[in-house]
Amino acid sequence: MESFFSLLQKDVLHRRSWATRDELRFAIVSWIERTYHRRRRQARLGGLTPVEYGAVMNKQVALAA
Repeated sequence: MESFFSLLQKDVLHRRSWATRDELRFAIVSWIERTYHRRRRQARLGGLTPVEYGAVMNKQVALAA
């Protein structure tokens, strides 16, 4: 959990000043959905990130075709 918050601070909170809480909230949610979840390893995907898993699956589909 500590690494999540340190990444959040480095990538979102300390990059600029936020005029409203709504702007900051939107930036945090966007960062989580666009960046963090794409890089985080998922147990359900065999320890791969979603991007790595997608590459493996696309390769398997291409070989099967």
